[in-house]
Amino acid sequence: EWPLRPGGSDDATCRMFDVRSDNEIGIYGNEQIMCGITSVSFSKSGRLLFAGYDDFNCHVWDVLKEDKIHQLVGHENRVSCLSVTDDGMALCTGSWDSFLKIWN
Repeated sequence: EWPLRPGGSDDATCRMFDVRSDNEIGIYGNEQIMCGITSVSFSKSGRLLFAGYDDFNCHVWDVLKEDKIHQLVGHENRVSCLSVTDDGMALCTGSWDSFLKIWN
């Protein structure tokens, strides 16, 4: 089982926790992002962290470098859920705009 667990917060940061040592091991945030996070998920490799935000976007973080590397733009309301496909080839985001979007 993967020992790392991500979490998102209303303080606009994602935080990574190692459940084996019960420690926080990473913080993913950006001063330009000032809204809450509704959902988080890893890529299948674990290298990317996807986070759905109240700013209507999904931000993509490099887990090792703790840097934002991409932003998925297209919803017209907050991103409320997201999930990576079983084969790891696509990401689905759901929004309060009542649409699901598939990103690959």
